[in-house]
Amino acid sequence: MQEAILIIFYVIILLYSVIIHEVAHGVMALWLGDPTAKYAGRLTANPLKHIDPWMTIMAPILLLVMSGGRFAFGGAKPVPYNPYNLKNQKWGPTLVAFAGPLTNILIAVVFAIAARLISLPMAAKIDIISNFNDWGAIAQVISGSAPSIMFELCVMVIFWNVLLAFFNLIPIPPLDGSKLLFAVLPIKIETMAILEQFGFVILLLAIVFFSGPLGYFLNFMLNLFLGITI
Repeated sequence: MQEAILIIFYVIILLYSVIIHEVAHGVMALWLGDPTAKYAGRLTANPLKHIDPWMTIMAPILLLVMSGGRFAFGGAKPVPYNPYNLKNQKWGPTLVAFAGPLTNILIAVVFAIAARLISLPMAAKIDIISNFNDWGAIAQVISGSAPSIMFELCVMVIFWNVLLAFFNLIPIPPLDGSKLLFAVLPIKIETMAILEQFGFVILLLAIVFFSGPLGYFLNFMLNLFLGITI
């Protein structure tokens, strides 16, 4: 029963981390002069407004099943915006794109600081971090301890927000990092269109062929934030 509750929180935290990421894009676009997301009703925490049948539901479920409940990943429907409405045509799209990852980083920092303030022995914190998604082990570690439960939830929040932030900063379309690439490099509009059209395929190939370095990078960033909690 405890394991099932932890998995539910794990998925809920993933869902709302993704939603906040998308809403941040829309809020930044609104600040910069484009109300498209606002008029589309996407500046809301209501998950029904952001659900994509595949990325929000099927992908996390399949990954949970394939990983034995230890890992899931997903996304929401991209928040719509019109770059031609933005006050700054050169850097506006980059600011809109980076609003999502930067919001996730801010959330991770806040929860890392909160976790550090939780009164637990260092050994207990390290034990929770080491087993945070090993549901059988972590259920025993945190059982009956409110501080341990709160620390575990903080670790979940940090995990998802760091993963979402730094994965999305990869400079390959359709990820957010590609907008910075387009802003700083002299890339022709036609080339941008081709990269965006085949970006998902390029991204999949990059994940397959560079999974080792990518995993090392994401683990390094995660450990950096988790180090704040101890």
